[in-house]
Amino acid sequence: MAELSIRDKIEEALHTIYDPEIPVDIFELGLIYKIQMLEDNNVHIYMTLTAPACPAAGEILGEVETKVKAIAGIGKVEVRLTFDPPWDRDMMSDEARLELGWL
Repeated sequence: MAELSIRDKIEEALHTIYDPEIPVDIFELGLIYKIQMLEDNNVHIYMTLTAPACPAAGEILGEVETKVKAIAGIGKVEVRLTFDPPWDRDMMSDEARLELGWL
């Protein structure tokens, strides 16, 4: 079996982070907009939240940074929060909608 790429390892780590109000991981929720790999395995992650006033924003962003930094071979990690475009339920995967009974 082939070894996972660094990008695959990042995605795997993101699948372990859950929105505290919705029992689905942030990747399946569609909160991760872009994973940008840069020189020296530095990473920028562009993401959003389900609501601009999310009370767990700091906790979620911190967990993303911590878990991605913990991956062997990763350089610097920068998590960039954006609300453009605003998140909506259509961004969720079918798996997430099924899990929540919305499919």
